[in-house]
Amino acid sequence: MKREKLLKSWKYKLMLLMEFFERGYSFMSYPKWVMAIFGIGSVVNKNYLIVVIGAFLFMVLCVIVGWLFIKLGFFEAKQEVANQFNLFQKEMRKVFKS
Repeated sequence: MKREKLLKSWKYKLMLLMEFFERGYSFMSYPKWVMAIFGIGSVVNKNYLIVVIGAFLFMVLCVIVGWLFIKLGFFEAKQEVANQFNLFQKEMRKVFKS
């Protein structure tokens, strides 16, 4: 599909809207969890210490999973999948024949 035609298509507009949403959702993830932690704490007999400890353990788990994601090569595989559909990458691979 030609680039000009793609930029005017509903698929492009839908994916652009989805990208805006996903970036905003990702950015707002941190404050969302802070609000959720204190919301859970207010339900659980106002014992915020247990909730904060659980949140800290969850944070450590997230860092470990992220580290494994990168060290085991999943990040590179994800990027390669994205590159298969990236118009710039397609053009560059044709130019450099890789």
